[in-house]
Amino acid sequence: MAVDDHALMRSGITTVIDAEPDMRMVAEATTGLEALSRFRQHQPDVTLMDLRMRDMDGIEAMTAIRREFPHARIVILTTFPGDFQAARAIKAGAVGYLLKGLMRTELLDTIRGVHAGRMMLPPAIEAAIAQHAGSRALSLRETQVLRLVALGHANKEVAEHLSLTEETVKVHMRTILGKLSAKDRTHAVTIALKRGIIEL
Repeated sequence: MAVDDHALMRSGITTVIDAEPDMRMVAEATTGLEALSRFRQHQPDVTLMDLRMRDMDGIEAMTAIRREFPHARIVILTTFPGDFQAARAIKAGAVGYLLKGLMRTELLDTIRGVHAGRMMLPPAIEAAIAQHAGSRALSLRETQVLRLVALGHANKEVAEHLSLTEETVKVHMRTILGKLSAKDRTHAVTIALKRGIIEL
């Protein structure tokens, strides 16, 4: 099953899969809720799930499916190469993580590997996850602060947006710098964007 809110992406995946003698696309879905319904109906061997969709993200949709079908084999598809989202997906039960830019060369191998019971991760993602395995994660509030900083807001503006004091924002920024091993605010934003912790 292919789950993606872009018809062209679903069509391309279906064309590639249906050209293989040992594979068949049994269902497509455009939203997380539709994916759950289609999964109940078809119970596919492998599901390819876009990370970003309108109603819920791919990890939320995967979690909903795996709540009912704990052995569901789901590969997350994304354009985000950072380790943060990949680690989040694996923690939620994904058995594969595939960058959309690598789909042309790795899609079929990933599907076959997952179907055979293997965890399938691009080597660069696997290395990034290992590199940051011991890192402390940013809290929800720290992520909110950093996202506003990335949008160009000064501490005073961040404080106003989040109903905090400016001093509290400064404390959060010091904690963020420490957790990300960043030299300054700009470096922290760069690291967070690269790892997929925040998006603009």
